[in-house]
Amino acid sequence: MQSEWFETFFQDVAVEFWNRATPPTLTLIEVDFLEKALAPLPGANLLDIPCGSGRHSVELARRGYRMTGIDLSAEFLNSARARAADTQVHLDLRHGDMRNPSLDANSFDGAFCLGNSFPYLDRPGVTAFLAALSSAIRPGGRLMIDTGCAAESILPTLLPQRWHRFEDIIMTSKATYIAAASRLDIDYTFIQDGKIETRPSSSHVFTVAELTRMLADAGFEVCSLNGGFAGECYELGTPRLVLTAKRVQGPCTID
Repeated sequence: MQSEWFETFFQDVAVEFWNRATPPTLTLIEVDFLEKALAPLPGANLLDIPCGSGRHSVELARRGYRMTGIDLSAEFLNSARARAADTQVHLDLRHGDMRNPSLDANSFDGAFCLGNSFPYLDRPGVTAFLAALSSAIRPGGRLMIDTGCAAESILPTLLPQRWHRFEDIIMTSKATYIAAASRLDIDYTFIQDGKIETRPSSSHVFTVAELTRMLADAGFEVCSLNGGFAGECYELGTPRLVLTAKRVQGPCTID
């Protein structure tokens, strides 16, 4: 599996499917928790990377924060622009790669990486991504990462095949775990209007301890490990890991 699969994956039916799969109520739940965990001051400058269709950025901008969104998919960015226009909020949207986002030093009060995008990156990609964020987030600022591919989440509950349907789009996924590489190779098949298209992808699997060490190497200290956006505790088999870390400056105790 080529590590650059996500450079071309998110276009056409994949973008349409992901937009349909995220109802407005889910966005509100996620943003409520995000706002609490990042604890930004009013009008804070926040980074959404990758921003996808901008659903989190639009809601946060509506609440008065200054939002920058970066994504590699031109179609997702077009969706984000349309959402912002409909809501009459301003977003600073940039076409860019999360592995090399070209961010100014100390330019953000906080950042987040939601929607399971983090495991798209292999170890060198994670190192580059976290180094860029460590430079861009001011000391004391927080970073939230949402992933369904922490080892303690995905391995105990791995289903080799799943399917979902949203209106006229059916999506099936077939997953194979490559133990030697700690990688999950997933073939997504989209069915719409009689057309069938399969797109390969991969997600890299890290233990929570590995993630904590990589964050520490980049200058972050983990503050909390949650199992979702209701604030539940993270434990073995919890479907998602929602991790909040702080750019090191003063004590930050895991709770």
